[in-house]
Amino acid sequence: MKSLRLLWFIAIITIFAFITDLPQNYRFKFSIGSIKVDRLISPPILDLRLGSLILHKDFTTRYGLDLSGGTHLVLEADMKDVATVDRKDAYDSARNVIERRVNLYGLTEPIVQQAKSGDSYRIIVELPGITNINQAIDLVGKTAQLDFREEGTQSAKATEATTAAILDILSMQKTGLTGKNLKKAQVNINTQSGRPEVALEFDNEGAKIFETITGRNVGKPLGIFLDDQILSYPAPIVQSTISGGLAVISGQFSTSYAKQLAVALNAGALPVPIKVIEQRNIGATLGQESIQKSFIAGGIGLLIVGIFMIVSYGLLGLVADVALVTYALLVFSIFRIGSVTLTLAGIAGFILSIGMAVDANILIFERMKEEIRWGKDRMTALSLGFDRAFPSVRDSNISSLITCGILYWFGSGVVRGFAITLAIGILVSLFSAITVTRTFLRLIYRDNN
Repeated sequence: MKSLRLLWFIAIITIFAFITDLPQNYRFKFSIGSIKVDRLISPPILDLRLGSLILHKDFTTRYGLDLSGGTHLVLEADMKDVATVDRKDAYDSARNVIERRVNLYGLTEPIVQQAKSGDSYRIIVELPGITNINQAIDLVGKTAQLDFREEGTQSAKATEATTAAILDILSMQKTGLTGKNLKKAQVNINTQSGRPEVALEFDNEGAKIFETITGRNVGKPLGIFLDDQILSYPAPIVQSTISGGLAVISGQFSTSYAKQLAVALNAGALPVPIKVIEQRNIGATLGQESIQKSFIAGGIGLLIVGIFMIVSYGLLGLVADVALVTYALLVFSIFRIGSVTLTLAGIAGFILSIGMAVDANILIFERMKEEIRWGKDRMTALSLGFDRAFPSVRDSNISSLITCGILYWFGSGVVRGFAITLAIGILVSLFSAITVTRTFLRLIYRDNN
């Protein structure tokens, strides 16, 4: 019964993986006699609504800059207001903040590197898949300097939409509470208005400053500014002294804008002003032809490994091949579901993992042969073969995963992509060899017995 349940589980996840692996707008066409099928099939789009939470996910393949093109930006950090001894730290911090922002947006293989020359502090950013230059600049170039400002000396009230009110907003004075005091920002939905808002939590120092500011501005407007632009107009009116370090940014903005704002604030403010000195789109250096050749190479590799397994192990090899096909479908579906960005190096890691996926099967099958030679029946040999080969399989895969971890930790860009795809392949290969192959063989040998 356990093997049958596992078989159904394997069948379900394999079918799901096959559906998610379908290419965009794939035309499924065949005819048998009078039966003709011609349908346009695309991977499913998941739309899940849980109260105010909306999850939207389309299963598409994301390619890196070398395969799909993207945006190239050269940014320059303005160090004129930074002391000479502090410039290196500010430069490193700016680079780290930009990389965090890019990663928060789900771009897993950006290239963010420094290019210092004399007194010029430049940061080169390459973003795969983003062809809209303005979108790229908004993503990495904003300083995201958040600060709170209190009412200036103008007598007009900021809550009235008059020229004097606008002047009053512009004359608001800084209070000293800035983004450096911010611990985190997250998007909430206001239960009364139903509109999105960004909840802020300040550190201990920021909480004390905020309490002082709100205490002296009860009944007055308190402006929230991001990069010298007011976030909410009219400016919110302080109703009472606010303690505890919690605040909310609300206004007539969309959920998308609220999410972008939260991401920018969580990523941190840039320590120095940044300006864009060069911007251009990059075409794919390898393109669709290389993608097709890579997958053809993967298919050929899968076929050769499959033939080798059948020739060497007969029925056992055939079962391993079925598990290997399941493995390939699952790995590629994980790439799509997890929005893994595939570069040519990442595809190489995937193809390499196909060969590694049969290593565990070979160890197990050789152990089974030994048990049979020693007089064990097939079911007993199957059980002992898996149990006694597992420590070797486990240790070899752990050592490979450690190597992937080292490559990811110390590498960048395409090296990280190679490490990610190889690590995913290794983990799925364990499931394929231990669970899928074992389930098939148990059912076969049980029926034969």
